[in-house]
Amino acid sequence: MKITVIGPGAMGLLFGGKLAACADVSLVGSNVRNLEEINAKGVTIKRGDSSVTRMVPAYRGGSCSEPADVVMLFTKAYQIRDVLTENRRLIGPDTLLLTLQNGAGHDRVMREFADSAHVLIGTTKQGSSRESASVIINSGLGETVFGGTAAEGEQGPDPARMEELRSVFETAGFPCAVSDNIRFEVWNKLMINASASVLSGVLQVAQGYVAENESAWSICQDLIREICLAAAGEGAVFDPEEQILRVREHLRNAPGGFTSIYSDLKNGRKTEADFICGAVVRAAQDQGLRVPVQETILRLVHAMEER
Repeated sequence: MKITVIGPGAMGLLFGGKLAACADVSLVGSNVRNLEEINAKGVTIKRGDSSVTRMVPAYRGGSCSEPADVVMLFTKAYQIRDVLTENRRLIGPDTLLLTLQNGAGHDRVMREFADSAHVLIGTTKQGSSRESASVIINSGLGETVFGGTAAEGEQGPDPARMEELRSVFETAGFPCAVSDNIRFEVWNKLMINASASVLSGVLQVAQGYVAENESAWSICQDLIREICLAAAGEGAVFDPEEQILRVREHLRNAPGGFTSIYSDLKNGRKTEADFICGAVVRAAQDQGLRVPVQETILRLVHAMEER
């Protein structure tokens, strides 16, 4: 199987490096210096006291001309349209597009480049942090889940091809499953990202503060209830009170944690909020609903991005 990973950051290097053990893998990125280091030194994956290095070819965006069997996206969510446009030659009539990025709504953009039979979305509980341009630390070994996004009446991905891809992931060392309700999995992960995570970013505090401060926690609960409202219209039904308890437990178990939105806002970078709380807003609008707290949080994030 020929797999191209676009976005050789921490997660892209993790999946690219491990999948290279059992598939024909290449990396595509934009940082020339980083690509040169990857080509010279290979991709090194550290886990505890062990490490493994594999040579994985890395190319500059737009330079690859042959279609891949699978194109995996590990860029920032707001970069999807640009990187797929730049690397359109990687997408043939049978190419599967797969994203494991945080947030939701990626498939809306991906469908500009492939039909419903070739678009896959998913989530992963794998963890990775980058030590250098070519070295990452694999910090989590959780399950990866993916599935098709075809609506009723649309053709979905070939089950045999999804099973083949799942088997490749398993062989590479990624516990993996194919879901027949992947939107539920995506909304389940979005539950924390579009509530506590984005709120901690706007407040510029550690996650634990959201659970312990009365005003912050009140806002977080409102965000969770709105997520549940929007998710239900997409077939992902959650009990709001159960989710409130789950999110609070998560925050209390990692009180000192800082999210990527926190880091992006702190360092003056654009965030992925349009694919996190923005995904909740769009889903609600599609159903003729309003989620005013999510809308306000999204405006606050954009106001902070533009400082």
